[in-house]
Formats: sequence, C-alpha cells, structure tokens
Amino acid sequence: MSSSVMIPDKAGSPAQRGRFTGLRKLKPAVWLVPFALFFYLFQLAPMVWVLTNSFIYEGEFSFENYLEILDSSFMLQGFSNSLWLACWSSVFGLAIATLLVSSLRRVDSKLRDGVIAFTNMSSNFSGVPLAFAFIIILGVNGAITLLLKQYGLIEDFNLYGKWGLLVIYIYFQIPLAVLLLYPAFDALSDDWQAAAALLGANTRQYWQKIALPVLSPALLGTLIILIANAMGAYASVYALTSGNYNVITVRIASLVSGDLFLEPNLAAAISVLLITLLALITFINQWLIARSYAARGTHAKR
Repeated sequence: MSSSVMIPDKAGSPAQRGRFTGLRKLKPAVWLVPFALFFYLFQLAPMVWVLTNSFIYEGEFSFENYLEILDSSFMLQGFSNSLWLACWSSVFGLAIATLLVSSLRRVDSKLRDGVIAFTNMSSNFSGVPLAFAFIIILGVNGAITLLLKQYGLIEDFNLYGKWGLLVIYIYFQIPLAVLLLYPAFDALSDDWQAAAALLGANTRQYWQKIALPVLSPALLGTLIILIANAMGAYASVYALTSGNYNVITVRIASLVSGDLFLEPNLAAAISVLLITLLALITFINQWLIARSYAARGTHAKR
C-alpha cells in the first residue's frame, strides 16, 4: 500500500499570486507619495495661491493688478531689463561654454575632470559671496579695474550698472551651461570630423553642416534653461546694487517684503506674467527642437 505526500504549493492560488503581483506593482507608486506631497506643497500650492491672489484687488476679484502693471512704465522697465540681461547673458554664456566643452574633449582626462569639478563648484558660487567677489575684483577700486585703468585699457567701468550686471550674469551662466552641454557632446563622433576633412570640408564647414545641427536640440534646451536661470536671479543683483537696479525679481521682492509698499497681490500678478513669459519661451524652444528633430529625420530618410 503506497501513500502519497501532498506538497503544498508555495506559490499559492492564482488569486493569491494575482494579489501579490498587484502589490508589487503598487509598491513603486507608494514610494512616489513623499515626492508627490513635496511637489504639491512647494510647487503646485504656491502656484495656485499666486494665480488666485493675482486677481484679488482690495478684497474683490478684478484685473486691476494686471492693468496697473501694463500701465506702469517702471514695471515694464523691470521686465525689459530682466529680459535684456537674461537673453544676452545666456547667448554669451552659451557661446563661451560651447567653446570650452569642445576644447575639453581634446585635453587629457585628468585635466578635463579637474575643470569639470571646478565648474561644478563654481556653479554653486552665487548670491552675496559672488557679488562681494566682483566688488573686490571689478568694483570702482577693484584690483582688475585699477590694473586696466593703469594700462589705459578702460576709462570707466560701472559694475553697478547694466554692463557690470551683464558681466556677473555671464559669469554664473557659464558653469551651468558647461554642465548641461558636456554630456551632449558625446553625440559627436571623432571620426565625423576626419571623414568631413577627407571629403574636403574645413573646420568651419564641419561645425556648420554637421556638429551644430546634431547639437542644436541640446543648445536650444540649454539656452532656455539659462534664460530662466537669469530671469529668476535675485540674490546677486540685489547684493550688488542694494535693489537700486530695476529688475523684475527685485520688484517682486520689494512688494512682498517692503516696509512702505506691501502689495502681495500685485507681486502675485507680476509673478504670473513672469511665469507666462517663461512658459512662452519654453514653448517656442520645444517647437524649434521638434522642427530640428523632424528636419534631421527627413534628411536621414533622403
């Protein structure tokens, strides 16, 4: 007489296996809950508050805050100055960073790693320390300013005007652009330039016809990030000019923390216009990137 031993099924019934599979799929979503809560508290909730309060004027729903901004030449000048600094500093910073990253690909790996480490450190050097450093170097009695005046290279340089601010903006744009562009240059193959040279192309033609079209999405994306970074800059320009230069971030700060003119609703309206402006710039950037990818795909098919 033989007896059989029943071995329990470790995997369980199909219903249990389905339940365990559902729990395993749900686990990643559970880990996202803290991030979602953080994103809501520090991103969505402030934006909803700003948007809602931008339409509140003297306790009532109104467009008066926006009309006041559009009728104020002082506010419009703040937007104009911020855009001027953001656009030019982004263009110059992107051009310098592109040359720097292109050169880094040709140097020794140890030197390249050292430059990247220094760039990473300098990208976090901003605010009051950066303004103080520029005052020491390029202020009225700064070391480099006096040296350039001694040799007759400059007659007058105002660090606290728009050209001085442009210099400091370009300075903190370059490290960020380098960090953003450095991985993008991995898309370029060293053999492409050699192949182009064999076909008779010089360096300018290689960059114009091959390298820049490949890098154009990264360049455009980096340009938009630099513009947004410059538009939101506050600490450096405030520490350098004590709030005497009219940029839009200083105007927002003066309206929410000023001792005489405390108008948070007007500041909210300015913030909404600033967000709208950056969203429009980002939309144009995405459209240009999409056209770039479409053009490259069409060219590849041909």
